[in-house]
Amino acid sequence: MTDLAAVKAALRTQAVETPSWAYGNSGTRFKVFAQPGVPRSPREKLADAAKVHEFTGVAPTVALHIPWDAVEDYAALAAFAEKQGVRLGAVNSNTFQDDDYRLGSICHPDARVRRKAVDHLLACVDIMDATGSRDLKLWFADGTNYPGQDDIHARQDRLAEGLAEVYARLGDGQRMLLEYKFFEPAFYTTDVPDWGTAYAHCLKLGPKAQVVVDTGHHAPGTNIEFIVATLLREGKLGGFDFNSRFYADDDLMVGAADPFQLFRIMYEVVRGGGFGSEVAFMLDQCHNIEAKIPAIIRSVMNVQEATTKALLVDREALAAAQASGDVLGANAVLMDAYNTDVRPLLREVREEMGLDGDPIAAYARSGWAERIVAERVGGEQAGWGA
Repeated sequence: MTDLAAVKAALRTQAVETPSWAYGNSGTRFKVFAQPGVPRSPREKLADAAKVHEFTGVAPTVALHIPWDAVEDYAALAAFAEKQGVRLGAVNSNTFQDDDYRLGSICHPDARVRRKAVDHLLACVDIMDATGSRDLKLWFADGTNYPGQDDIHARQDRLAEGLAEVYARLGDGQRMLLEYKFFEPAFYTTDVPDWGTAYAHCLKLGPKAQVVVDTGHHAPGTNIEFIVATLLREGKLGGFDFNSRFYADDDLMVGAADPFQLFRIMYEVVRGGGFGSEVAFMLDQCHNIEAKIPAIIRSVMNVQEATTKALLVDREALAAAQASGDVLGANAVLMDAYNTDVRPLLREVREEMGLDGDPIAAYARSGWAERIVAERVGGEQAGWGA
């Protein structure tokens, strides 16, 4: 039997990091649709993120993206975040929007471009020092589009060399989180295309290097929960970028496309000891048609629901069924947890935390959406430069 008191206690400790870029204008490669009330500065992004935390109680940190969130004084930005009731989280680098990076960044055949890319990553660590951030998150668009375009082996050597220099710069308590993506924008070879490549580089670098699993960065049919289980087993799962995909890297709201997959992933996290550990649970959604803040609140709630169902799995009954070879019985244990309506339980947890049981409704009543539309007039809205 599952101890409901223990489940509720675990849920009260959950933390989901929200991404600064999801509060700005974002979208597909075809069009970014502007919305009224969108932040015009990193501080306004943090103010919006604080509202998500205010109504969910489990979104205490905000990831930055450099240079999208560049400011002159990062310590002051961290202090501003604290006043809003949140903290600055992972620092995300950007080595994919400069013209110099057309043929890659730290894997580029030109040493000058590689130097520029590595210097940017080192500057991101400087920002971490100022903000108190723990994690440097790396995703590289590096790769090739045509056979023979570049030497695949040499590109891996360049990648290893660049990562090693940045790794050596990390301070105490800081980590490097290496993300992978099987294609786009490179279509022939991608330099970090899968968890195995990321794992191999992180293993060589050392304990401060961990792998990030973006749930949208896999080929159709990939068993993501197997990857999660394996990385947890090896002590190399650093965190998640949660989002949903139907076809490729859609960056839709978490749990929108396949909530069962999200549950299966969270079960492996719970089973493997990743819940309540150093594993970072981050969102990475940036689609273009939904209202920003309610969409992020909904994603946080979807992660909470999947986590609750994962915590409700009767692991003793599951282990007994597995040991006896009861295939259908074992599956039924998982399905019983997944089919449980956990919304009343989560409402109880929120109310016990002094929150409204319905975060979406509470946000709608707060008047914040109307306020930011009225106040954020003029200036340049934040976006990702697309």
